[in-house]
Amino acid sequence: MAATAAAAARRVNVNVGVLGHIDSGKTALARALSTTASTAAFDKQPQSRERGVTLDLGFSCFAVPLPARLRAALRAPDAAAEPGAPPPLLQVTLVDCPGHASLIRTIIGGAQIIDLMMLVIDVTKGMQTQSAECLVIGQIACQKLVVVLNKTDLLPEGKRQAAIEKMTKKMQKTLENTKFRGAPIIPVAAKPGGPEAPETEAPQGIPELIELLTSQVPVPARDPSGPFLMAVDHCFSMKGQGTVMTGTILSGAISLGDSVEIPALKVVKKVKAMQMFHTPVTTALQGDRLGICVTQFDPKLLERGLVCAPGSLHTVHAAVISVEKVPYFRAPLQTKAKFHVTVGHDTVMGRLMFFSAAPDAPDPAPAPAPATSFDLSREYLFQEQYVCKDAGTGGDTEDGKAAGPAADGRRAPRQQWALVEFEKPVTCPRLCLVIGSRLDADIHANTCRLAFHGVLLHGMEDRNYAETALPSLRVFKLKHKHGLVERALDDCSVIGRSLFKKETNIQLFVGLKVQLSTGEAGVIDSAFGQSGKFKVHVPGGLSPESKKILTAALKKRGRAGRGEGTSQDEGAERTEPAQHVTLSLSFKRYVFDPHKRMVQSP
Repeated sequence: MAATAAAAARRVNVNVGVLGHIDSGKTALARALSTTASTAAFDKQPQSRERGVTLDLGFSCFAVPLPARLRAALRAPDAAAEPGAPPPLLQVTLVDCPGHASLIRTIIGGAQIIDLMMLVIDVTKGMQTQSAECLVIGQIACQKLVVVLNKTDLLPEGKRQAAIEKMTKKMQKTLENTKFRGAPIIPVAAKPGGPEAPETEAPQGIPELIELLTSQVPVPARDPSGPFLMAVDHCFSMKGQGTVMTGTILSGAISLGDSVEIPALKVVKKVKAMQMFHTPVTTALQGDRLGICVTQFDPKLLERGLVCAPGSLHTVHAAVISVEKVPYFRAPLQTKAKFHVTVGHDTVMGRLMFFSAAPDAPDPAPAPAPATSFDLSREYLFQEQYVCKDAGTGGDTEDGKAAGPAADGRRAPRQQWALVEFEKPVTCPRLCLVIGSRLDADIHANTCRLAFHGVLLHGMEDRNYAETALPSLRVFKLKHKHGLVERALDDCSVIGRSLFKKETNIQLFVGLKVQLSTGEAGVIDSAFGQSGKFKVHVPGGLSPESKKILTAALKKRGRAGRGEGTSQDEGAERTEPAQHVTLSLSFKRYVFDPHKRMVQSP
């Protein structure tokens, strides 16, 4: 057992996602590559076998000698340093994701645990709807891509090479405007002859694909420090042993005998045994594929979710997230709209409210990495919808017009955020990936359902967050009202109208500053009568020019009101400067201020 555990400890694990459209041959490819299968590999579930499609994440692996570049980067021990010790291995865990459109939640969950993505394309069909969605997910969730052109055996032998070259050029063009430009593309036949072909038919191109994957896998980020966190994707009982939770360690490390918490259930259990692909181990760390055995726990209570060091995760009812719109999503992202929000393996409905830096605040440049905290002390401007940086790319509104500049005429802000209010509480780590989708869209329509992505920056744990936490989120709406000066009362006061409705409580606005179009600044003093008129005090007094304009206008109204004057008089009146004097009132109203106060800058 000790030798086995030591050998297992010398494996460096990387996770490679197998994604693509349904029936592109992903599971057949995973089977052709793998030497070891987990309990959840190759569509072992009865429902998967019955329907002939992958319904859940499948896990399998193969191992090759650890490449020198990874050995140097990870400072892995050399076999020569320990006589008799086996050489270190690179273990490639294949995460076989479903391809059906209705299982996008599972695909998104699987994509968040991978180091490299294999996009599997049926060479006879090319890019299909879910191929494109998987490519979008890959751009959000991982840094490296390998495109596998599968089913090359179905191409006519005489035209095979030409067809492969044509599809390779098409895929290169597809990738040109993505982060995966220049990604390697390789042809294979994972199951020559199709699913019903005899097993004697050897796969084609698999050794070349293994060599390519070995050269392409990135140096994995592996840090044993920090709290233990594992994404559990399967949970089942083993007779005489207990309950096994299998998953991928997202952070930290774990050892035999440690306690783990299932935070969604508020349950803490001790680790009785651990295995990596049927091999017992005593320790495991970030990036490893692991099975944990605990006792006295009903596996039906946890289909998938998170397991962590006790007390290290928190459950949130709402959160502030950074937001980046998926350019292929054609509809606008509107405040108050509901989206399917995926956080880790959880997908729940959430209502969004968008906002950005205040107009008078310096607009922060987007950081190369997500900010580790959200600054609640700053002020933010409410937005009716996400403002697209490029009005020509994915920024169409429902009426077909581009949603380019912000409504107040500003350029699109560099950084935008959203408040997400979840319909059900979500248990998640800080700074986790958030993906928003419209999964209720027609799966047969040729449209992207992935709407936005971001990072969870600030969680609100209190169930009563609307009263306890939201008032500290200083998001405001800018309000602008316009009215007219009816007449001057004296040198330092005027009567205004058309700014408020008759039923408005003008007392709420007393003390607010207004600006006259003639240049004077005034302060709302009181209501004037019952019709919505109001008195404005002008501390500096009206200028002679303003008094002349108001007096001329008043004279004109007075004559017209008496019905006096001849046509000659009316002609003379039209030459008088009867210019309207307007009033403008601007103020902020904070969205979450329980008192709904109106605030003006000093």
